[in-house]
Amino acid sequence: MKKKNVINLIKYYVERNDYQFRNEAIEVARYFDSIGDYQLSEYVMSLLSNANTFIPQGDVYEGSYFKKVELHNNPLPLPQVISDDVRGMINAVNRSIGINKFLFEGAPGTGKTETAKQIALLLKRHLYIVEFSTLIDSKMGQTSKNIVDIFNEINKLPFPQNIIILFDEIDAIALDRINTNDLREMGRATSAILKELDNLNEDIVLIATTNLYDKFDKALTRRFDAIINFNRYSKDDLLEIAETFLNIFLKKFKDVGRDMKLFKKIIYCMNPIPYPGELKNLIKTTLAFSDGSVEFDYLRRLLKEVFKSKDGILLQDLSNQGFTLREIEVLTGISKSQVARELKGD
Repeated sequence: MKKKNVINLIKYYVERNDYQFRNEAIEVARYFDSIGDYQLSEYVMSLLSNANTFIPQGDVYEGSYFKKVELHNNPLPLPQVISDDVRGMINAVNRSIGINKFLFEGAPGTGKTETAKQIALLLKRHLYIVEFSTLIDSKMGQTSKNIVDIFNEINKLPFPQNIIILFDEIDAIALDRINTNDLREMGRATSAILKELDNLNEDIVLIATTNLYDKFDKALTRRFDAIINFNRYSKDDLLEIAETFLNIFLKKFKDVGRDMKLFKKIIYCMNPIPYPGELKNLIKTTLAFSDGSVEFDYLRRLLKEVFKSKDGILLQDLSNQGFTLREIEVLTGISKSQVARELKGD
């Protein structure tokens, strides 16, 4: 512990500056932790936990601009190519060689945020989310100040080796630099991010997400150690993911029938098949709204979503898509014999 820590503690105590006093005390706890005096570090944190200035839960902390994300071990089906990149990222973090800043880019619903949650579980770290749009302020220079403030909070977090910070939709800043009327203001904001990323504590893992990578500020892109593209889903990948979601939900809906072959045929008709976020909601909604007295009503509802751009579902359309007479009967409620006659034009 340095002399300045003692002086600052006394200074902030006299000034009754609880916020800065707390931050300085956390610095002291981190110092003891860094030299291996874990008991003393935990003792300092326990003292803070009983003070009105700071109410952590163990080593959990809520900041002014970020909040803790509750983690759940829900299945997260990803294509092999993305899974391989995520495993590589986890390996890099575990090696503790200073690779700690990652950018997830891809369309909405591709699993960027959910992947960050799973990574936190695998690394056994707490995940804190920052909504970058909340940092933007109309006052001159305030956005840059907010950015500096949040990085100060992040770098003073206790036990940084247990933390992942998620910058959700960082393009709120990165794009505004070139799209706003006040270029100088957003230029200052981006410059502040560049500087603060360079000074980020290497023990903290930072993940940023963007839906608009093609328009992303390239100077900011270079600050990340690795970029993972979440748009790499093939049609077969999405079919497998749809099947995974259905199997999960069917466990909660005991009164519906199961016909995976027919389900996958319907999903295959979608052009394009939605990314996992939308796909999950679609399957869940059709199941939830289905009539329990009709065994495959959810499949009928799903089919209507696929053909919703048309005026009703024509039997010939289903036949052209490769559905059998039995499958058409299940999906329409029309008997196979009648379907056959209508397809022949009788």
